[in-house]
Formats: sequence, structure tokens, C-alpha cells
Amino acid sequence: MDTTNPAVFVNAELLRLYMGRRVRAVIQVIRSDGSGTVNGRSTDDQQIVVKGNPPGPLTTYVEVIGIADSNQSIRAEIWSNFGDTLDTYSYNRICMLANGDYKHLFI
Repeated sequence: MDTTNPAVFVNAELLRLYMGRRVRAVIQVIRSDGSGTVNGRSTDDQQIVVKGNPPGPLTTYVEVIGIADSNQSIRAEIWSNFGDTLDTYSYNRICMLANGDYKHLFI
């Protein structure tokens, strides 16, 4: 595992704190227009735009790792399909823990 450039777990609310830095987020794909933009809903039920070309067909839930472009967008480097069901509440809690008192436990 490469720990030299870790990606911080974020939801849409936390994304604004990491602009210009490497982040990871799970989104529910709402629309993929085929031109390199995917609109999605973060685990905290807010909209996120992901820029980049996914490697193939996307499942309902996708994890993206990339650079936070703005407070609502990520320039994706890595796409991972997470399937068609996901406990978004639990994933959102992980984001909160990774940015709170237990930050030291996450890379």
C-alpha cells in the first residue's frame, strides 16, 4: 500500500476542506453523460460532480479517488464499482470518524 499520498475519506460536506488534495468518496451515480462527467449523490445526500472517464459501465455505487477540484467536484484518477446496494449511513459515519477524533487511525 502506498502511504506517500493518502486519499482522505470525504462526503460532500467535507470535500470543501480538501480542495486541491487527494480524496476518496463513494457516490450514487445519478447521471453519466458519456463526456467525462458523472453526477452523483454523496453518502450525506448532497450532489457531487466527478470529472474523468470511467473505465467501463458503472454500478449504482462507485468509489472515486482523485483530486478535489472544488467544493462539489472531484477530478477522478481511480474508479471502483461498489455494486448496486450500499449502506450509505455507515459509509458516511466512516467519513466523519476519519475526519474527527479518530483521524489518526486512518491513513
